[in-house]
Amino acid sequence: MMHGDRPGRMRVVAIADADSFVKWSAALIDSAPSVDPHLLLVQTPLVVSVAQEHAALAGTGIRPEAVTRVGHDDIAEWLSRDRPDVVVIGGRGPFVRLVMRQIDRVTPRPVVVSGLPGVSIPAQRGAALYRRHCDLMVIHSRREHRAFTQLADRLGITLPLGLATLPFARPAHESAGGTDLVFAAQAIVPREPEERRALAEILRAAALADPSRRVVLKLRSRPELGETETHFERTELTDLLRDRPDNLVFSHEPMSRALETAEGLVTVSSTAAIEAMAMGVPVIALTTFGVSKSHLNTVFIGSGVQGDAADVIARRFRHPHPAWLADNYFHDPSESTWWSDVERLVELRRREALPPRFVPIARGGALHEAWQRKAVLGAEDRTLTGAVAFAVGTPLVWSILTARKVLGRRGAESWFDSDSDITVTTARYQDPIVRPRRSVLATVID
Repeated sequence: MMHGDRPGRMRVVAIADADSFVKWSAALIDSAPSVDPHLLLVQTPLVVSVAQEHAALAGTGIRPEAVTRVGHDDIAEWLSRDRPDVVVIGGRGPFVRLVMRQIDRVTPRPVVVSGLPGVSIPAQRGAALYRRHCDLMVIHSRREHRAFTQLADRLGITLPLGLATLPFARPAHESAGGTDLVFAAQAIVPREPEERRALAEILRAAALADPSRRVVLKLRSRPELGETETHFERTELTDLLRDRPDNLVFSHEPMSRALETAEGLVTVSSTAAIEAMAMGVPVIALTTFGVSKSHLNTVFIGSGVQGDAADVIARRFRHPHPAWLADNYFHDPSESTWWSDVERLVELRRREALPPRFVPIARGGALHEAWQRKAVLGAEDRTLTGAVAFAVGTPLVWSILTARKVLGRRGAESWFDSDSDITVTTARYQDPIVRPRRSVLATVID
C-alpha cells in the first residue's frame, strides 16, 4: 500500500503520550531505513505539550504534518483507516496494555513493537509483564539483552527481544568544547526530599565555585504551564533553587542542544549520560546518594565515570572505559537486529503466519479493566464504569501498595540486590497517573 509521498515504503506508526517515550519512539522509527513514519499522540494526563513535542522531535526527520493527536477511543478506528505495517508503542506499561487492547480490534493487525526509552538496568518485572503480548520488545545493549532474557525465564514468559542502538545517542557533528556544567534532572532520582535538598546544594556550590561558568539545570517540563513528564516529581528542584547564583540557570531546550555548550554532564542515572558519551562529552555519574537499583545507577559500576559531590564542584568529568561501552549501549551497530526482526515479522504477517498475541481479559473482569483504563486515562475517561471502578478500586490499590512496602522481599533478584541486573519483585514505588494540582487520584500497580 502507498502512503503519502513515500510510495512503497513500510508504514510505521509510533503511538505515545509522555515526553521520554515520545522522544524514544519518534527517534526509533526515524532511525529505521526506508519507512513512512507517523506519530500518534494519545490524550492522557501525561501527554506532551506542543513545546515538549517539538523538543522531543528535535533531530528527527518527522515533519509536523506526520503527527496526529487522538483520544484513546479513536486509536482503533485511526489504525484501521491508516493500515500501518508496524506500530511502535511508547509509554509506561499500563499505557502499552491499554493501547494493545485497541490494536486487538484492528484488522489487518499490524506488527506490534514496544520498548523502554533509555537505560533499563535493572530489568524490571513490570516492564516485561506489561509488554509480553507485543511481537517484539526493543532493548539497547548487550547487557540489557542478557538481563531481560534472564528475567523472562524467571517469570516464565515469552518475550521476543530485538537489539537496537539507542536512537537518540548520536555523535556530534563537530567537537563541543563548551563551558557549561549540565545537570540532567530526574523526577524520582534521588527521591527523598532531604536528598533533593542536598542535590540542590551541590548545584549551588558548583555554581559558586566558578561564577564565570554556567551550571545548567536541564528540565523536561514546565508545571506552571500544565506540562507533565513520565514520572511525578514530588520535591521540585526548581522550588529548591529559587534563591540561586546568577550563573545557575534553568533550561528546557532539547538535551542534544544543551550538550552542544557543555563542558561535561552530571546526572545520577539519566539516559542523558549515554547521549553525552555519544557526543564525546565527559560525564559524572553522581554517587553521593548511593549506588543501588532504587537509584537506577548500578549500570554505571565499572564505567569509570562515577564521582561524588566534590568531583562535581571541581568539574572532574570523566570519559567511560572502552570495555564498559561495548557492553552498555555502544555495541557495534552491525549487532543491532531490531529492524531485521521487524522485517521478518512483517513478512510473516503478510503471509498470515504471525499468530496474534492478544491481551487476555483482566482477572476481575470488566470492573478491573475499567480500573486499568481509568488509571491511565484519568479525566479523559468519562465512563460510568470508570468512575465506579475508581471509587471501588482506590482503597484496594492503596492497601496493596502499603502491604508491598511492609512485606517487600529483600533477597536475591529483588530491588535490594545490587549484584543482579533484574528485579523479580514489583516496583518499590508507584507514580500517580492522574496528577491534577499534585493530588493523587489514581496509582498504577503492576
